[in-house]
Amino acid sequence: MIRFIFIGITDNPEPFFAPEVLEIIRNGRVFSGGRRHHEIVAALLPRGARWIDITVPIDRVIGEYREMDEGRGMRDEGRGMRDEGSSPLTIVTFVSGDPLFFGFANTIKRLMPEAEVVVYPTFNSLQILAHRLVMPYHDMRIVSLTGRPWQEFDKALIEGAEKIGVLTDKEHNPASIARRMMEYGYTHYDMYVGEHLGNPETERVTSLSLEEASERNFSMPNCLMLVANRKRISRFGIPDSEFALLDGREKMITKMPVRLLTLQALELPKRQVFWDIGFCTGSVSIEARLQFPHLRIEAFEIRPECEAIIDENTKRHGAPGIGVHIGDFLKEDISMLPRPDAVFIGGHGGCLKEIMAKVLTVLTNEGVIVFNSVVAPKVLTDSRQLWENACTELGLHQEQPLHIQLNDNHPITILKCRK
Repeated sequence: MIRFIFIGITDNPEPFFAPEVLEIIRNGRVFSGGRRHHEIVAALLPRGARWIDITVPIDRVIGEYREMDEGRGMRDEGRGMRDEGSSPLTIVTFVSGDPLFFGFANTIKRLMPEAEVVVYPTFNSLQILAHRLVMPYHDMRIVSLTGRPWQEFDKALIEGAEKIGVLTDKEHNPASIARRMMEYGYTHYDMYVGEHLGNPETERVTSLSLEEASERNFSMPNCLMLVANRKRISRFGIPDSEFALLDGREKMITKMPVRLLTLQALELPKRQVFWDIGFCTGSVSIEARLQFPHLRIEAFEIRPECEAIIDENTKRHGAPGIGVHIGDFLKEDISMLPRPDAVFIGGHGGCLKEIMAKVLTVLTNEGVIVFNSVVAPKVLTDSRQLWENACTELGLHQEQPLHIQLNDNHPITILKCRK
């Protein structure tokens, strides 16, 4: 078994450690951490100490830890020393701030559950930033973008979090974060950026607008806080007139009441991954994104001109994070996409059964498929019959359909099935 002793540090080049921690460092033989951490503590390490850099891929680092432990075990066994009373290999590991706050200790607990973990934390960067600003942070929504996608950050914006603390990296830096917020209309925040927090020589805390942040370069490491200066009004149901349309055709959009009933049929509050096949204007995906921001959404459309339309509509309504795929769905490589547990088929081009069959290759066992059938005299193919035939041939269980008619529009039947 390996014993990890995690020691949290700031960016201060002359760190202060309690006597207990200094004793651990003096008696240590194997140390680990990032390269920046090594620069800070190198003068404190005992002569002959071994240092293991924590770099990506993490699996390589974990492998190096295990190899060291195995090599030590073989040497002890060769000397007749390896038994249940032998002390474990101890790796003293330096990390930023609190090792359990989006830290490497969590990674070790996940990948090496058998390891013993001891933690000596210090303030994390967002705590230090709040201290510098003398700003209460008990109500702060915390998001890490360090090596992570935008999903949780977008979710915080859509849900209207009034105070957001963000851990950054080189790609998700304060400038790129500000540009994304402006692009999708989340301009009601002030930004506070902390650089090199804890370093008395280079530390800098800046208060600035999103416009100012979007044009500025910030040094690493940094973190930021976003504080809303007003409330953003959210709505349940977006009026159809507020969407950019395909060639201005009002009929080429799922009407708002039907849209909301469709989302209800998809059971989205308990779903994780939603696919919208034949998105056209993107109205269903956008409504789903705003009402259920926890969802991972992938939207598919065969018409290339719809890419610009959904792009405009997502920015107009503040719905970032929708994956857009342009091309024939039946030719689309879906093997690398997250498996859906909710699928809406908004367009099928006469290939409804084929689309459903392809969906079934990835649909989770508890997943549902929803399709809206329009009853119109000029429609050459009865889409309800196509649905019935597809469900029968594919062995799908149909649920009770829902019939609706809006004003003088053609009647619509909301159809739903599951495996």
